[in-house]
Amino acid sequence: ALLIAVLVSLPAGIIAATNRNRWPDALANFYSVIGEAIPSFWLGIMLILLFAVELRWLPVSGVGTPAHLVMPALALGSGMSALLMRLIRSNLLDVMQLDYIRTARAKGLPGHRVLFKHGLRNAAISYVTVLGLSVPGLLSGSVVIESIFAWPGMGLLFITAINGRDMAIVQAVVVFTSVLVILGNLAVDLIYVLIDPRIEYA
Repeated sequence: ALLIAVLVSLPAGIIAATNRNRWPDALANFYSVIGEAIPSFWLGIMLILLFAVELRWLPVSGVGTPAHLVMPALALGSGMSALLMRLIRSNLLDVMQLDYIRTARAKGLPGHRVLFKHGLRNAAISYVTVLGLSVPGLLSGSVVIESIFAWPGMGLLFITAINGRDMAIVQAVVVFTSVLVILGNLAVDLIYVLIDPRIEYA
């Protein structure tokens, strides 16, 4: 789901920002509104009806092949991709109006170099932050998605343990989730150094 969110939101946000007030921008804004408004569980059911029942392209539920991952990942990642796309678009529009961008253009640098080397790196700070902090939301949303697609994952294990009053499993899942959140925040801090050379850790 994280991979889908990044692969969709990053290019869509860049295209929308570089084509402001044109049809790609309008299409991206429409997608962001629809993507944030549609609940993930409803989208999961619609994906099952379309791709599994009607078209028979993907398996309905269960595990075993990479095809089983497609619909659950789409259901989880679509809402996040809409949010991240809007974020990178707005940040990139703000950054591209700053003085150092005008200076880079005045020096005769190519447009793609100004966009990706100078503009995108500064606009991606908050993007990476929200992406890292979205991990807990994905984990909580996976509980419903795993129930819909009968995926034997951590969310379904958590629900089964609560219903069975298995406190050891509940505590283990909570601790494991906390570790994932901490690792996600650590990864965000490390990526900061790669994106912005002004950031240093002693």
